[in-house]
Amino acid sequence: MTKVVEINFDGIVGPSHNYAGLSLGNIASARHQGSTSYPKAAALQGLTKMRGNLARFGHQGYFLPLPRPNMALLEGLGAKLGSEDPALVAAAFSASSMWTANAATVSPAPDTADGRCHFTPANLVTMLHRGQEWPDTKRQLDLAFANSAHFAVHDAIAPTFGDEGAANHMRLCESHGEAGVEVFVYGRPGGKFPARQHEQSSRAVARLHGLAPDRCVFIEQNPIAIEAGAFHNDVVAVANEHVLFAHELAFADRQGAYDAMRAAFPALQVVEVPDSAVPLDEAIRTYLFNAQLVTRPDNAGMALIVPDECRESERVWQWCQQMLAGNGPIREVITVDVRQSMANGGGPACLRLRVACDPAHVDPRFLLDEAKADQMESIIAANWPEQIDPSDLGHEELTQAIISARHKLLQALDLEELG
Repeated sequence: MTKVVEINFDGIVGPSHNYAGLSLGNIASARHQGSTSYPKAAALQGLTKMRGNLARFGHQGYFLPLPRPNMALLEGLGAKLGSEDPALVAAAFSASSMWTANAATVSPAPDTADGRCHFTPANLVTMLHRGQEWPDTKRQLDLAFANSAHFAVHDAIAPTFGDEGAANHMRLCESHGEAGVEVFVYGRPGGKFPARQHEQSSRAVARLHGLAPDRCVFIEQNPIAIEAGAFHNDVVAVANEHVLFAHELAFADRQGAYDAMRAAFPALQVVEVPDSAVPLDEAIRTYLFNAQLVTRPDNAGMALIVPDECRESERVWQWCQQMLAGNGPIREVITVDVRQSMANGGGPACLRLRVACDPAHVDPRFLLDEAKADQMESIIAANWPEQIDPSDLGHEELTQAIISARHKLLQALDLEELG
């Protein structure tokens, strides 16, 4: 008997975590460009978040850091570690795969024509440092979801169209094990910052996954939000089961978006934050919406897992308290420390890929338990660099330390085939 539950797969922050400021349109990344990063602290912060979710919800997965530096990227561009172009070297060292919300788009088995859970890795072609990721991401997806009776893993969408994965995808359903409606959010090009999700990519993913057209909704992201720094939809909106939590300025046609979702999924309940209560720039700075919206055990309402920065914002925290005082579906707000990720533009939602499936069908090497968490913590504490300055990238000593640290983690988790 198949038991479908939602499993969050978090990206383990890699030992090359740094602030090179490579992501155009990501305000936090630009603000911290050139700053000193702390890879060990970043990875331990992410692991603490995973431990908390494992204890609360009973299931938690993870993906491993990708091989860095990516020498194939440099060689393909005729560059070397000592290249005169530091941006190319920084791209080869990028630890951005930690944000697994961009790893792939996932359609659970109840939604698809063949009754399998489908994955399409995101091509991430808008940014060089991210466009290199998908082949290695697919290798992990192929391993973790190798059971072809229950899973199908596709190649990335042809690079003509940009695809940024689950960060621009939401799912509405009565419960994770029931058929749902999949919502694809895309951007229009031509603004100050690139609109990274192309409409044609979203439609291609829906076709590849065998989704019924009347169970799909395609919505344009508000260009105002993109220009304000919401480079993905999950910076201004998140959904869980029958609830959509969104900023008033999330969608280009606010009422049209709600009407389209309700037409496909009449049980939709919208929790909207007015711009007058939490201005868009404050919502983006604190990542109120880049949160994990999850169903609490025994269906006791929903919890919103937000970064500590939300508690530190008077306007955001006041709104959260007002929401909890009401009778809405979100009954708890949990804060987590992911400051190292936040400084590079990734909150709690960026760090995870949601997969609704039966855990018994997943390769157990990708599922967290307390013993593995202890093992990871020990390896990270002993091997991840304490700090990295962008000027350190390309130096031989750091390069070897990063390669060695990742190998020790793969070895401990019996995943050396990803080497």
